[in-house]
Amino acid sequence: MPLDEAWTRLETELLAWRMSHPAAVTNVDSFDALGRVLAEDVVSPVDVPPLDNSAMDGYALRASDLASSPAPDPAASGGVLRLSQRIAAGDVGQALVAGTCARIFTGAPVPAGADTVVMQEQTKTTPDGEICFLNAVMPGQNIRRRGEDIRAGQTVLRRGTRLESAALGVAASVGRDRLTVYQPPRVAVLTTGSELVMPGQPLPPGAIYNSNRHTLRGLVQATGAQHRDLGCVPDHLAATRAALREAANDHDLIVTSGGVSVGEEDHLRQAVMAEGGLTFWALGIKPGKPFVFGWLNRPDGSRAWYMGLPGNPVASYVTFMLLVRPVIGVLAGEGWRLPRPVSLRAGFAWPRPDKRREFLRARIAADGALALHPHQGSGVLSSAAWGDGVVDVPPGQAIQPGDMVRYLSYAELLRPAEAASQPDGDPA
Repeated sequence: MPLDEAWTRLETELLAWRMSHPAAVTNVDSFDALGRVLAEDVVSPVDVPPLDNSAMDGYALRASDLASSPAPDPAASGGVLRLSQRIAAGDVGQALVAGTCARIFTGAPVPAGADTVVMQEQTKTTPDGEICFLNAVMPGQNIRRRGEDIRAGQTVLRRGTRLESAALGVAASVGRDRLTVYQPPRVAVLTTGSELVMPGQPLPPGAIYNSNRHTLRGLVQATGAQHRDLGCVPDHLAATRAALREAANDHDLIVTSGGVSVGEEDHLRQAVMAEGGLTFWALGIKPGKPFVFGWLNRPDGSRAWYMGLPGNPVASYVTFMLLVRPVIGVLAGEGWRLPRPVSLRAGFAWPRPDKRREFLRARIAADGALALHPHQGSGVLSSAAWGDGVVDVPPGQAIQPGDMVRYLSYAELLRPAEAASQPDGDPA
């Protein structure tokens, strides 16, 4: 199945399911909401800033007063004014007396009657305490106007927004101490393979260390989902079925690695069909062809979603970001989101393309071009750690140095920024 078709089927099925299965919500302290997904719009009850205030340390004045002010010092081409008051941030000054200026500090309210702030570096003080302005001024300069950032009644954060640090600052700036957010989805990770042993254990002949267990744990945690590690299941059908049954009871999504191909020791597809059902398997991508999407039945008649990733480490890594991440987004309340590619210049040649859509591990070089890791095999996990993203190569397309190619950064793959639709199907 082409990747675009797989994305369409996942989006259609997950959003239809979400319509009849609203995500649970909770109310949390906004100080502790990092990484959570908003379950409601945030509307500001106030203007931000709430008053006209100074953008810097300097002097507040009427520009017209300077125009009529004598300039005894030739260097003071802007004029001279008497200092009448001092206003620090948090203070409220008196109305400005005509022909005077006020010492003012960054963030302090501009006093009534003033229409300009001149930075202190463009002034000097005379021996008798008057302020000389060294340059001509423009009315309105260096003043942050009331509501220039946010107006009262404005929606500042949309439902479905994942709350990063700047968004939390916006919520705080409009006075929100608590936020209604979706409960994060519960994601179980299960690795399979009788040959797998954990790091730190002796490595017997024929065995390999279980890298997927660590990689997938990190990927799930990076999405903000609740992660649970279910360990490693040996290559036996009965054990695989039992592990899936148990996982389905307490989790929204079960992600496995390995055991989804067509070998005699690959039992996961058979186990999923016995415990639930399959929507599709096998994708026209490289790496990542043996990929399974389906569901697992629960005793109460409900379902848990199931996604089976290939066992090869790079294939597991790439298919998680391309396919599992958007599904977790729907379960988390973000809606359906796909990563947005950027067009960058290739600093490499790819003369023998595959008939499948390929995802090549790459990173941005110092000259802005993309450099390709020399080993693109699906078992070379070091290529993923070396890179900072992947080049999305259409089927059968060769690449020459200097060609413009589609590039997906790992950051965009793990945290796509814009939603195509909200959990209830409304436009973002």
